[in-house]
Amino acid sequence: MPNNPVVWFEIYVQDMQRARKFYEAVLEAKLEPMPAPTPEFDMEMWAFPSDKATAPTTYGACGMLVKMEGFGPAGGGTVVYFGCADCAVPAARAAANGGAIVKGKMSIGEHGHIALARDSEGNVIGFHSM
Repeated sequence: MPNNPVVWFEIYVQDMQRARKFYEAVLEAKLEPMPAPTPEFDMEMWAFPSDKATAPTTYGACGMLVKMEGFGPAGGGTVVYFGCADCAVPAARAAANGGAIVKGKMSIGEHGHIALARDSEGNVIGFHSM
């Protein structure tokens, strides 16, 4: 198994326009539309920015927002953490853009700090900073 085994993530949403607006504001990033992998998939997908040219050697995983019948947001379970300079900053932006802070900035010792927020769709997401 590779050192960083997570290579992809998907965050399921009900309202893609609302979710895109939320993530673009919170992460200060532009999401890009992605076509469905095959015609039988009836889904809408928007990808987070990534450096595809150096993907095998860079830290982190690529992912996207997905709207698909039968898959919806979840408030517990797996949490995707977004890296940032100060985890309190995007957590505050989450609260200001239709989400909520679940757990404010807290120390995780020598591993830095984390904050948890609820997105506009009800998913719990995390932010990590050193």
